[in-house]
Amino acid sequence: MDQASDGATDQPLWRRIIDFPLVAMLIAVALIVAAVALGFNLGKLVPSGLPARGVVLAAINLALVLLAYKLVIVRLGEQPRDDLPSHNSVRDLGVGLGGGIALFSIAVAIAAALGVYRIIGRGDASALPLDLVAVGIVPALLEEILFRGVLFRWIEEFAGSWAALVVTAALFGLVHILNPGATWFSSFAVAVEAGLLLGGAYMLTRTLWMPIGLHAAWNFTQGGIFGVPVSGNASHGLVHATLSGPALLSGGAFGLEASVIALAVCTAAGLWLVLLAVKHGQRLQPWWVRRRVGA
Repeated sequence: MDQASDGATDQPLWRRIIDFPLVAMLIAVALIVAAVALGFNLGKLVPSGLPARGVVLAAINLALVLLAYKLVIVRLGEQPRDDLPSHNSVRDLGVGLGGGIALFSIAVAIAAALGVYRIIGRGDASALPLDLVAVGIVPALLEEILFRGVLFRWIEEFAGSWAALVVTAALFGLVHILNPGATWFSSFAVAVEAGLLLGGAYMLTRTLWMPIGLHAAWNFTQGGIFGVPVSGNASHGLVHATLSGPALLSGGAFGLEASVIALAVCTAAGLWLVLLAVKHGQRLQPWWVRRRVGA
């Protein structure tokens, strides 16, 4: 990925402006915002008493964002590409799902060994299908399309892989400051652990499937299986569990994501993915460096 892009200098000026990384990124963000806004307004037409109304609303938003992505966003930029290809999608998604389940299971096992996580009863599995969609699949798809498929992609094309990792990680942590029970440490933890893990998976595979799998499995496993808060939001899992003890170990009201346990486990995995990406030549130099080399 360190090669220079020769650029289509024979294209008209307006096209070269649109295809410039930061301009393409802003257009893509605007399209996603417009899709979500349209979904919000269409959601007003869904009857308030409809069963699983939240899932229906989420599905509308997801469908519109995917439509904007597949029809327009994939065609933007100097090197248009689709980060949701069918090729190797099942493999990469499966690896991500397995990795997300394993990582959070490890975090819970450590928390249990330290006495901060304790199962106190049987949970309620009736809401698991809805949680799988509302907590796992939809947030993972929407957030990964935005943060990795748009922001990471074009920040990387402009300023290089390291800048993309830092900026998208910081933004990802910052948006979680609005969640229930959030603190500045929880946002820092999310930025580092998720920023490296999801950004590293994207760098390594150059598709969104593995980050989506990691993200969805991480969310669903902690809430739907182990019954701990998902980014501050209460959950009902297969077991009824409690978190107690120092906030640095338990994550406090935000959940284990804000603990040094998850921070250590996921950061280690994220660093491994980033190192693998670099080893396989997936580090991208900044735009101006590539232009100078290709001159």
